[in-house]
Amino acid sequence: MRKGSLDMHLFTRTGEPLSWTLRGKILAGIGSALHYLHYEYDQKVVHRDIKASNIMLDSNFNARLGDFGLARALDNEKTSYAEAEGVIGTIGYIAPECFLTGKATQQSDIYAFGALLIEVVSGQRPGTKVNGFQFMVDYVWSLYREGSILEAVDKRLPNDYDTEEATRFLMLGLACSHPIANERPKTHSIVQMLAGSLAVPHVPPFKPAFVWPATMPVDDLSQATSIDTILLAR
Repeated sequence: MRKGSLDMHLFTRTGEPLSWTLRGKILAGIGSALHYLHYEYDQKVVHRDIKASNIMLDSNFNARLGDFGLARALDNEKTSYAEAEGVIGTIGYIAPECFLTGKATQQSDIYAFGALLIEVVSGQRPGTKVNGFQFMVDYVWSLYREGSILEAVDKRLPNDYDTEEATRFLMLGLACSHPIANERPKTHSIVQMLAGSLAVPHVPPFKPAFVWPATMPVDDLSQATSIDTILLAR
């Protein structure tokens, strides 16, 4: 892929920052790719490692979701994949329920995509500590609550970026990062929201508290990590 990874363009490339138009194009491409994996391929697939360094760009900046080393195909009757070795993925992109269940789901992929949305708009990695917040998603949530969410937009961008689109992308990032898995939008809705043909669902001004998954069997309690790790994941 001639243009390398999205991570390279966001964080290591010198010169002009990635333009707003290209950022939107890349996000739309990855949203479509994720929808394909979840619903249009012969089997449901969970990628399990969606992040900027796994998004490759061709010569026209068309995005390709790469590195399927952790991806797993699910039987049609299954909704999750359990990893015997524990939680797999990259901190900042891992959904909070994964630290309890040890399972990857379509909803945990959506959480990672939410982190990616905020990363692309802000030009900051999900694990960046800002204003006392451990993760970028928490900082963006605080800006949204204060009515100043556009302060999260990458400061390297010129002021002529699309403010309506930036707001929509950031709000969608928060919606995808909802601590409760079932509250996150599905990929078919995400594709429409990215295009602006569907409104982003309501996002509460305060980040909701994580709730133990209602469908998690009691036997899975043995897979839970310490409360300190769970809180860090939030």
